Amino acid sequence: MSGSQSFTFAIRICLALGLLFCVYLAGSRGIADWYFRQESPTLVQAAILWDRDNPQYYDALGTLTHFYGSTKSIDASVAFYESATRLGRYDAHFWSDLGAAYDWAGRTNDALSAFKRALRFFPNSPEINWRFANFALRAHKTPEALRALQVVLAGNSPAHRDVFRLAVSATRDDHAILDMLPPQASVFFDYLNFEMDAGNVTAAEQVWLRLLQMKLPFDLRQTFPYLDALIQHREPGRLAAAWFALADRFPARIGPLVNGSNLVENGSFERDILDGGLDWRVVPVDGAVVSIDFEDAFDGSRALCVEFNGKRNLDYGHVFQYVAVQPNTQYRFSGAIRVKGITTDSGPRFQLFDAFDMGKLFLSTENTMGTSGWSSQQFEFKTKADTRLLVVRVARPASEKLDNQVSGTVWIDRVSLTPED
Repeated sequence: MSGSQSFTFAIRICLALGLLFCVYLAGSRGIADWYFRQESPTLVQAAILWDRDNPQYYDALGTLTHFYGSTKSIDASVAFYESATRLGRYDAHFWSDLGAAYDWAGRTNDALSAFKRALRFFPNSPEINWRFANFALRAHKTPEALRALQVVLAGNSPAHRDVFRLAVSATRDDHAILDMLPPQASVFFDYLNFEMDAGNVTAAEQVWLRLLQMKLPFDLRQTFPYLDALIQHREPGRLAAAWFALADRFPARIGPLVNGSNLVENGSFERDILDGGLDWRVVPVDGAVVSIDFEDAFDGSRALCVEFNGKRNLDYGHVFQYVAVQPNTQYRFSGAIRVKGITTDSGPRFQLFDAFDMGKLFLSTENTMGTSGWSSQQFEFKTKADTRLLVVRVARPASEKLDNQVSGTVWIDRVSLTPED
C-alpha cells in the first residue's frame, strides 16, 4: 500500500470512528433525555450516568430529591444544585435554584450571594425577582425586596395582586409601596383597585393622586372601577373631586363643570355616553333598546331614545346618572320628554332620589302614556342634611294591570339639575 493510500485509509478510519462517536453521543443523550423526562429521582440519576455534563439534570435532581424527600438531608439536594451551577455557570435560573436551596438549608449569606449572581445574569426576569423578593423579605431586607417586586410588576406579570399582598405584608408604609410601583398606568390602577377592594380608601386616594401627578397616559374607562368603588364606599366628596380632575384631563369627553350651573353631565346627549363615572349609564335589559336619535331633538342635534318591544312588563330604570350635590340646598330639576305609542297604565317618567337611601328623598315627574310631543317636566326640592349624591333616571315602574306588557317609544333630552339662588 502506497503512502497516499495509507493516509487516505487513516482518514477514513478517523472519520468512521468520529461518526461512531457522534452516534454514541446522540444515542446516550437520547437515552438520558428519555430517563430525564420520567421526572423521578432514580431515573434522573440514570440520565446523569448517560450524560454527566448536562447541568439541567443536576438542577432537576436537586428539586426532585428535595420535594420527594429522597435524601437524608437538604445538603444532598444543595450539592446537586451546586453541580448545576458549576456546569452551567452563566445560567441565571440555576443560580436562582441554588439560592432557594441555600435558603432552605438556612445558609442566608450563601443564598443572598447566589440570588445576586442570578440577577446579575438575568436582571429583568420576573420569576427570579419574585423568588428573590420572597427570600429578601424573610431575610429582613425590605428595600431590596421592594426593588425586586418593582421588576416583577414592570414585567407584565398577571399576578399583580400577589405582588401587592407580599409588599403590604412586608411594610405598612404606603409611600414605600407607591415608590415601588413602576411608571405604568395599568399597574397603578391594579393597585388602586386592590386597595379599594381591601377597604383602604385613604391609601387608594394616595395612589390616585400620585397617578394624576405623574401624568401617565391612560384611558378614561380605566378609572370607572375606582369611581364605582367610591360610590360603594359612600365617598361622594372624593368621587366629585376625582370626576373634576378627569374633566380637566379629558375635556373633549367630559363637559365643562365650571362654565354652567347644570349638574347633570351631558344632559342633552350631544356627546357619546360614557357609561360610567358621573356620566349616563345604560344597562342592557331584554324588552328595551336604547339608542341616540339624530332626527328630532328637543335641544341641539341629539336625543336619547328608548324603545319598548311590548313583550315584557318591565320595571325599568336602566338609564341613569349619579349627580353630586350639596346638602341642605334648594335645586330645580327639569327634563324634556316625548312619547309615541306608549301602552299600559304605567308609562315612562323621570325619577330622582338619594343614591344611598331612597327613603330620604324620592321624587318623580308625571306619568306619560300614549303619544305626545315634546314637553318639559320639572319640580323643585331641597336636599336633606346628609344628602350628597343623587340618582337621576328614566323610569317605567311595572304595571299591576292584566294588560301590562309595555310597548312604544320615549325620547328624552335637556335633562337639568341646577341649584337655586
